[in-house]
Amino acid sequence: MTSAGVLDTQHIFEVTAGLPEQVETAAAGARGLRGLPDAAKIEHIVVLGMGGSGIAGSVVEAAAGPLLPVPIAVVNSYECPAYVSEGSLVFAISCSGDTEETLQATSDAALQGARVVAITAGGELARLAAGWGAPVVHVPAELPQPRTAIGAMAIPPLVVLEDMGLLRGASYWIDLAVDQLKRRRDQITAAGDASEPAAIARRIGRTFPLMHGGGSVGRTAATRWKTQINENAKAPAFWSAQPELCHNEICGWGQHGDVTRQLLTLVQLRHDGEHPQISRRFELVEDLLREVMADVIEVRAEGDGDLAQLLDLILVGDYVSLWMAAQEGIDPGPVPVLTALKADLAG
Repeated sequence: MTSAGVLDTQHIFEVTAGLPEQVETAAAGARGLRGLPDAAKIEHIVVLGMGGSGIAGSVVEAAAGPLLPVPIAVVNSYECPAYVSEGSLVFAISCSGDTEETLQATSDAALQGARVVAITAGGELARLAAGWGAPVVHVPAELPQPRTAIGAMAIPPLVVLEDMGLLRGASYWIDLAVDQLKRRRDQITAAGDASEPAAIARRIGRTFPLMHGGGSVGRTAATRWKTQINENAKAPAFWSAQPELCHNEICGWGQHGDVTRQLLTLVQLRHDGEHPQISRRFELVEDLLREVMADVIEVRAEGDGDLAQLLDLILVGDYVSLWMAAQEGIDPGPVPVLTALKADLAG
């Protein structure tokens, strides 16, 4: 079986293969944005977003956070932090432009005096931004689902921060990420159902995957794997992060190994930027959990730099989720339960 023969009414396989070009286009489209604030007046950065838009904020935090001269926080909620004020730069990310949590938090941020940059395909967020005179980066409207727009939403804040003088070298790291994404994409698409992601999907089978990631890069990748498996494969999935899981989660695997080894597969997401002690923790945790898991799978990032390695792990995980859907005959695109929930909330 190849991806051409699977049920995929929204062409999610095809859109996923276009991630490298999506990143390139997003970087070019975000350069030279007018109306940006003076970097000297920015005291902190806040990224607002939910779901597929929210994970884009986590990518920004993981890739840029260690290099920024001011703190950055990601908020996935209705509430705008009380500290947001005239010294705040707020990236409001909503693919549709109508995400109610993001609209409320962004409106509060604007009332509190923050400088807002909107990243959206349109909707109410674009209308509000126009009224405030806030810069807008446009997300391509033809992308079928917010989760397929991660490049279009995560890359513009990096470019904006570079243009403001807050994130030097962002374009260099983006170029390296594009190079790695193209290499990985070409490997995966050439191999089809013999690719690494398809093999991982078969190893997971009908068990529930538990992703472990280390540091901000690994944590963000693990979150993305979990949510993509939820939305694309319509399956339960879980994640936790090193080193925190070594202070609590590992205590929970002592009693029910006869159950967990039938239900759970551990997926360890590794990258080159791990603290040496986190690398040791991965090894020790694998030794502890191998007897209580159906399988233990390790996925290692490739590429130069945190951004390249994070997007590399994300691309592999996106394909794993798609092959998990394919092996069960599930259409990865539509998410009717989310549509119904939004309708119920609006009513």
